[in-house]
Amino acid sequence: MIINPSFNQAAKMSRCQETDTPLVSVIIPAYNAERFIAKTLESVINQTYKNIEVLVVDDGSSDRTAEIVNQISQNDSRIVLLRQSNLGVAAARNLAIQTAKGEFIAPIDADDIWYRTNLEKQVCCLLQAPASVGLVYSWSADIDEADWQTGEYRASLIEGSVFRTLLCHYFLGNASSTLIRRSCLERVSGYNCNFKQQNAQGCEDWDLYLRIAEHYQFRVVPEFLVGYRKLPASMSRDFTSMAKSHALMLRAIRQKYSDIPALIYRLSSSSFYLYLARQSYQGKNYLASLFWLTAAFNVDFTTSLLRPEFYILLMMNFFGMITDSLATKYFRGARSTSSLRLNRKVVSTSPEFINSKADIRIKLLIERSLHRWMQGNQFNTSSDG
Repeated sequence: MIINPSFNQAAKMSRCQETDTPLVSVIIPAYNAERFIAKTLESVINQTYKNIEVLVVDDGSSDRTAEIVNQISQNDSRIVLLRQSNLGVAAARNLAIQTAKGEFIAPIDADDIWYRTNLEKQVCCLLQAPASVGLVYSWSADIDEADWQTGEYRASLIEGSVFRTLLCHYFLGNASSTLIRRSCLERVSGYNCNFKQQNAQGCEDWDLYLRIAEHYQFRVVPEFLVGYRKLPASMSRDFTSMAKSHALMLRAIRQKYSDIPALIYRLSSSSFYLYLARQSYQGKNYLASLFWLTAAFNVDFTTSLLRPEFYILLMMNFFGMITDSLATKYFRGARSTSSLRLNRKVVSTSPEFINSKADIRIKLLIERSLHRWMQGNQFNTSSDG
């Protein structure tokens, strides 16, 4: 879906030549992924862009992940299974990158899906961009275990030199929405494995994208081309490790860029804590959600109080503690007009998306305003390609 022609940046690009088909290395870290790995691989091998290799890294799984991947690879020689002990998602992705032969690298998690034209449109965008552009991203819609839309989404029009904006706000949203020049990953030395060693996993992707944004510009394909799977188990887990990961990421950047105002770091932390509060609420862990709301307020009470989401989550959590049925009924009712079952076989070019156009427009406007404000405040970072 594209909101309207004024936002249709993809349509402004001329059609890529059929001869412009560089190899894309798709990298998939997989740990106990037997439930969804077949569906993920199906969405990858059914891409309209065909010049791909698919590197699945089994990160010490104890289930049938490797068996399923081997079975599918027998019918598609582009799929390669790599195996390692349980070293974490960053190490798994780095192993795939080291093995990859492609000019472009496309990460996707083992439970997410791509709609059929995702790689085609991303490759076309990156081929027509200058060398200063190192990464292209698509929009994503959240899906549940049955491929139904939840009504949540990630859409942004932020492009160009994005380091300061990305530091403040993780507008990319997930690891499955990007296409990256291999040379960029080599320059920044890939994913950071130190997070797992410090029991602080969760922000490996955000950390990588920030290091790429220090040197390269970003571009966007403004269409919903990625299905980002959200499961009840992932929404109710302990987020302490993610918060620690975020804090370590910010500390490293702060040591490098001491001239960036403290406000930017507070905005980043408060936004991230609100995200954790929302995820905890959706997992019906109301006390945890209130804990993260309090953390957001404590780190930056001014911007927290200016965000409607802060008050909405606060009220919904209290309702949830009083009566779980009331909270559940309210939440589902609020999303009923924006939920749609997606094609189970993932054959469409992009999902139909019934979320309010006005809702998306407001989000895009707010994010663009934030980006322009960040651009107007010059800090000592560069995009030198």
